[in-house]
Formats: sequence, C-alpha cells, structure tokens
Amino acid sequence: MITRREYDDARRFAWDLVRQSGIAVQDADFENLEVADLGLSELPVTGAQILTLASTQFLGVKALVLRPNQFFPQHRHPPLGDYPGKQEIFRVQWGEAYLYLPGDPESHPRANPPSHRKPFCTVWHEVILRPGGQLICPPNTWHWFQAGAQGAVIWSFSSQVTDAQDQFTDPQVVRKTVIADT
Repeated sequence: MITRREYDDARRFAWDLVRQSGIAVQDADFENLEVADLGLSELPVTGAQILTLASTQFLGVKALVLRPNQFFPQHRHPPLGDYPGKQEIFRVQWGEAYLYLPGDPESHPRANPPSHRKPFCTVWHEVILRPGGQLICPPNTWHWFQAGAQGAVIWSFSSQVTDAQDQFTDPQVVRKTVIADT
C-alpha cells in the first residue's frame, strides 16, 4: 500500500524521466502512467512506474520507469489456455538496467536486490542493458531486473499483456496497487 502523496510523487518522477529520456509523449499519456508498488510499501526500493502506450489483444507497448537502483521482483508470464504467455522485448531508452533470467549465473552480479527480497531471486544469468541494448524474454520465463545508479527507462514491447496473471516467486507480492487516501 502507498499513500496518495507517494503515488503522485512517483507519477511525477516517472513522467519527468520519460520526457528527459527523449520519448515523444503527449500530455494525455500521463493518464496511462501506473505505479506498481506490488503491495510491498517500499516503492523507492521495490516496484516500478509503468507508462502504457498501447495494449491490445495482440500487442503491448510500455515504458518501464525505474528509480535509481529500483528493483522489480522475479516473475514470469505464464500460459493461459491456448496462449503460451507473454513474450517480452526489453530495450533500454535511458540509463542502465540489469536483467536476470535462467542460464549461467553471474559470479559477480551488478544488481543488488534488497536483502529481504534476494532469497526470492532464483535466476542469476545477467544481461546488462544500456541505451539501445535489447533482450528478448520468452513466454513463461522467470526474470527480474534492477535499474542502475541513475535509474532507467526501458521499453517493453510484448505480445498480449497479461500482467494481472503474472506469477511471482516472492509470496508477499500483490500485483494491484492500493492507494491509501489519508
């Protein structure tokens, strides 16, 4: 859960970083800016700000905005009926990001998840992405990521968006953000 002020501050931060990164946006796009605190109440450390630019039954286009060193927990996009799960292409627009997925583990990873979330990170094959760097993540593949020291803006191009059905290794994660209006 986050407060209304935290939610508003996160949206303003993300909007400013999106514009700074050079992505052409319109004022109306601001309304499509989601704050994903994942029910953990530690947004500056764990979560993401997500600007959805398109979401159809075939395609999703988003800009994932991460604060400096912000961590997004390990998850996968599982099959749903005949749908094999969301395939996602990550491409960094601005900053630096560290993505992890199955494969040979990195002996000295650049990312440093929060200590209380680290036990839920089970895949450690590291891909470092800088502007223009890209990674294709197959459907139903465990993955997680963290921004570098200056934060990151990451394009997410995907097949049909099914984020509400994402599966997380951390049992404390709740995909829907709750805002406390105090």
